[in-house]
Amino acid sequence: MLTVTIIGPGRVGGAFAIALPSSEFLIERFVISDGGKLPDVLRGSFSTTPSIEVSRVGGIASDIVLITVSDGLIGPVAVQVRERLERPAVVLHTSGALTSEVLAPLVDRGCNVGSMHPLVSISSPELGPDRMSGAYFCIEGDPSAVTAARNIVQSVGGIPFTIDTSKKVLYHASAVIACGHLVALFDLAADLMSKAVGDREMATAILLPLVESTLANLRGQSAASALTGTFARADKGTFGAHLDALKRLGDQNAVDIYLDLGLRSLELAVIAGADPEKAAEIRRQIFLAKEKSGC
Repeated sequence: MLTVTIIGPGRVGGAFAIALPSSEFLIERFVISDGGKLPDVLRGSFSTTPSIEVSRVGGIASDIVLITVSDGLIGPVAVQVRERLERPAVVLHTSGALTSEVLAPLVDRGCNVGSMHPLVSISSPELGPDRMSGAYFCIEGDPSAVTAARNIVQSVGGIPFTIDTSKKVLYHASAVIACGHLVALFDLAADLMSKAVGDREMATAILLPLVESTLANLRGQSAASALTGTFARADKGTFGAHLDALKRLGDQNAVDIYLDLGLRSLELAVIAGADPEKAAEIRRQIFLAKEKSGC
């Protein structure tokens, strides 16, 4: 059985604690920030596992150390861990943007270092295990750390994949667009819909099935084939009506987003067989609109 210390047991660290099978992993201790406290769900589930403030941590002798703090704290925590290790360990952080290089201070202590990022939205520790099951995890680092991370991911039902360390930031930018920007885009769409139907809650209820059907299409089709609506048809008339309506609202940010994503949608539409001349005309109108707005 492998012993584990989790540093920063919040949403992600807590999710790992709950998801890791007790037949394979023993959560040896939680390390929390000074003045911090363990999430309630972990206090209940791990009542016999010590929770220690970082300034009071003595020696760390676990086989695996998971650093699940925020990105800006990973480097300083790595330095603190270095001074408290009783023996070499596999040390993994869970940042999506930072690489294993941030753990470099631990290498000369004989540690194997890597990163293990769950490519899924985890909003609370108790929801984490379900979210992790079937999710992809991005892994990079030295060979031994990658092997250990792969074992952890598979034990929680995830799907591991590895990338070159130099590609980590590009990977994370993609994830932000697909997740965070999707939320922001939905928020804009719901705001516009609420102006049409008069109620934000109703607007959200109306749009969610549409978004869910689009995601279902993407599971079985290419992006070009999944595209529907105005740009998929290269419908110049409707495009013009949309643009006029958005301009009347006086929200330039909404106009800019509509135009920029319209250009990408037109590329997909042509791939899917839309009339290239109609698409070119809409593209010309987009560029004209962007010039007028100073974009």
